Amino acid sequence: MEVVPVSGALGAEIRGVDLRALESEQIPAILDLLHRCEVIFFRGAALTPEEHMKVAAGFGEVSIYPTSLLNGATEPTLQVISDGPDSPPAADTWHTDVTWVAEPPKYALLQAEVVPEKGGDTLWASTTAAYAALSPTMQGLLAGLEVVHDCQSLIEGIRRKSGGHDVEEFATKLREAYPPVIHPLVRTHPDTGRRALFLGGGFMRQIQGMHAEESRSLLDLLARHIQDPRFHCRWRWQPGDLAIWDERCTNHRSAGDYFPQVRSVRRVEISGDRPWFDAAA
Repeated sequence: MEVVPVSGALGAEIRGVDLRALESEQIPAILDLLHRCEVIFFRGAALTPEEHMKVAAGFGEVSIYPTSLLNGATEPTLQVISDGPDSPPAADTWHTDVTWVAEPPKYALLQAEVVPEKGGDTLWASTTAAYAALSPTMQGLLAGLEVVHDCQSLIEGIRRKSGGHDVEEFATKLREAYPPVIHPLVRTHPDTGRRALFLGGGFMRQIQGMHAEESRSLLDLLARHIQDPRFHCRWRWQPGDLAIWDERCTNHRSAGDYFPQVRSVRRVEISGDRPWFDAAA
């Protein structure tokens, strides 16, 4: 197994591993790399949907996406995310996935299917490195702060995609099934013990105990902070590439520079646990 760093902050391409023949005893080594590198890439993996799900199951319990649960799903399925002339890209802001549930996913596995001729890269930011780069004074201010997360931005995205039709009943069901949750602004990684900013992008509403303007100013400052390229890696997709990342210590975004070209990826996520902050760490 060859490990080729992608950037200084995070990311590594893994060579010499056949994911189709992945043995259970190999998983701990790959997980160790994932926890150290935060996002890992397998060029040209070209997994079938069945193989994609099988590989994912080696990393933990494959989760059923919450909106699929509401629609009656009883088994996890791959989420296909496609953009093109009639569907402008909507994932071009920094975020980590599904923070509006009590136990957000811990890993995601995403494979590129249709890659635009120009553009369409994905970027990841290490929120571990971003936290470490803050001053001790700012780290002390953030320690123990909690943020309200909700699904409103997801609902707005569904409205845009549907043109506003037949959405309100589903939006009501979604809010009832997934009311706002509270997560720490800095979380302790359960496997490494390291601290990382836990930033949900548009899913974050307000810091508990702060006035709205205070909260927005601080969240905006952190949003600008993780835009610093020293925390980033960038992956230029080829069809069949697979990325696996740790949702607990990264943010990601697609580069929305390919519209109106077609870009299609498929993703599955691994169930996580409740974010927490260890004040004694």
